[in-house]
Amino acid sequence: MNRRGKHAVAGETPAPVRTQGKREVQALQGLWNTAMSERRTSGRFPIEREVRYKVISRRGQEAGTGKTVNISSSGILFSTEQPLETGKQVEISVAWPAQLNNQTPLKLVARGRLVRVEDHRAALEIQHYEFRTQAMRAS
Repeated sequence: MNRRGKHAVAGETPAPVRTQGKREVQALQGLWNTAMSERRTSGRFPIEREVRYKVISRRGQEAGTGKTVNISSSGILFSTEQPLETGKQVEISVAWPAQLNNQTPLKLVARGRLVRVEDHRAALEIQHYEFRTQAMRAS
């Protein structure tokens, strides 16, 4: 468990989910596993998920929301609310379509450096990632 009392599942993907989109979730998990195990080939997968990001700097933190455009084993391209600067360190949280034990929502948390920024889109080079549990939304 981490400081916030949430379980971190570093570098692992959860078991298949029993939801309406079970096949989609299983396909995404398979693509993620393949991409992460084959670092030499960095295929991009067009996955659109909600994103929260924060730029980490000594002057404070810029934060915002957006959506992923695509994800690969080495990076994430995502939309941004405001223009960001190339070279900045960023932490990004992506709502993951799979659930832990078929009931607990997960998020992919990745940290890295912005290697490209253009037209309210930013490309993050992943330097570290882990899966974490996230609070369930009220119905």
